[in-house]
Amino acid sequence: MNWIEQVTVLELLVKGVIIGVVVSAPMGPVGVLCLQRTLNKGRWVGFITGLAASLSDITYALLTGYGMSFMDDFLAKNQTLLQIIGSIMLLAFGIYTFRSNPVQSVRPVTVKKGGMLSYFISAFFVTLSNPLIIFLFIGLFARFSFVMPGSPIGFQLEGYAAILLGAELWWFGLTYAVNKVRKNFKVRGIWVLNRIIGSLVILGSVASFVYTIVLGNSIY
Repeated sequence: MNWIEQVTVLELLVKGVIIGVVVSAPMGPVGVLCLQRTLNKGRWVGFITGLAASLSDITYALLTGYGMSFMDDFLAKNQTLLQIIGSIMLLAFGIYTFRSNPVQSVRPVTVKKGGMLSYFISAFFVTLSNPLIIFLFIGLFARFSFVMPGSPIGFQLEGYAAILLGAELWWFGLTYAVNKVRKNFKVRGIWVLNRIIGSLVILGSVASFVYTIVLGNSIY
């Protein structure tokens, strides 16, 4: 049975959305930048910042996916092992996220004005300057068996579009929520949010690791 027969379009879309959310959720420099801009310049400036970050992330997702696709036979023969490795990598990422303090990335607010394009470009390159995101994508792609060697180009594009959709859903929801509480939002809220995200990633990675070990295949 080949890869395309094992994965339905719905499964691919669900996996893509989950990957997009997990990649975007941790409050790294661009996450803090998005929150700052939402609080100080409005929701849509924050959302444009998140959109730029998502497009930068999808660049690394494509590089990761197509790089891994050259290992077609290895991926097919070692799916369970790769899922275990992916779960371990996600656990490490969750622990790092839980322990990190994004508040340190908060910078004083400047009065410098700019248009949407300048906000977009600056956020895009802030995200692009962090190639370590590739390792997160490797872990996620391995965990969810997301790489699509030999599948039709349209099917692959749907998968990457789902990643982008997941990321945009996260940024849309985040900027909406922060904008609603902007008058009462405190910097400590960023630290708490990161703790929650890190905890969820840790729990998810441990659950998927145990499931793979016990049952020998992925729930996905």
